[in-house]
Amino acid sequence: MGTTDIGLIGLGNMGFAMAARLRDTGHRLVVFDARAESVDRAVAAGAAAAASPVDVADRAETVLTSLPTPQASLEVATGREGIVHGSRVRRLVELSTIGTHTARQLSALLADRGIAVLDCPVSGGVAGARNGTLAIMASGSVTEFHTATPLLEVLGRPFLVSTEPGAGQTMKLINNLMAAATLAATAEVMVMGVKAGLDPTVMIDVLNAGSGATHASRDKFPRSVLPRTFDFGFATGLMTKDVRLYLQEAAQLGIPTDLAETVVRRWEETRDTQGPDSDFTTIVKPLEAAAGVIVDGRDDRRSH
Repeated sequence: MGTTDIGLIGLGNMGFAMAARLRDTGHRLVVFDARAESVDRAVAAGAAAAASPVDVADRAETVLTSLPTPQASLEVATGREGIVHGSRVRRLVELSTIGTHTARQLSALLADRGIAVLDCPVSGGVAGARNGTLAIMASGSVTEFHTATPLLEVLGRPFLVSTEPGAGQTMKLINNLMAAATLAATAEVMVMGVKAGLDPTVMIDVLNAGSGATHASRDKFPRSVLPRTFDFGFATGLMTKDVRLYLQEAAQLGIPTDLAETVVRRWEETRDTQGPDSDFTTIVKPLEAAAGVIVDGRDDRRSH
């Protein structure tokens, strides 16, 4: 794909970080977001602004989307000013987490207009997007996957999960349920340890040296919970949406969901008490409130 124009719609935390990565690697970007300030910020970094999703699709053969909900993805792709009406677009690379059903809908609706859909949800957070280290879970045409691979490799490591539409979403929901469960479990055990009088920084060091290590203990807690910054870069509302999508798909498949149901309840409690826009590392806060302790790893304020 070289330096030909790439469209990108959705400039939230992840979308903006991916836009910056693409710009830094020499790609020309045309961008759109419903928030004018986000577009202005991208333009200041070297992107070109579009007036609507269809404007992006009139100017780029490949359009990437990074959007917060299934409804937003459907509207951007197929609405009155959607990508489907674009004159130049040939493929949509859907980077959002929207669930298997919506991904299949998009694939069918855009295929009718000769536009290929590569379902490509990603994992790795804002840091992964910025550094080009995302895990990219693609499903769709082998030909389209190979066409998009040079672009996807700028953002991270692409895997062709399946040629079946929506399979990338299934893989992403599995991944995010694991991430959500380990963050919730780490929050719970850290609160327990602090309540019992353990030092939270020592606890994290021990977990990371032993079999209890997870991405939550290695990265999320040291970066965002112990320093009390709660700025990892992913919203509680989005994680709650993702685990709810997992539960819906698992239920449709008729598999046991006892653990998933418990994880969903913990995330819904966090969303309801901390707000949907809170950082997802605030999942520790309702547990702290219930226990009457703070998991504080700052040297000048250790909890007991």
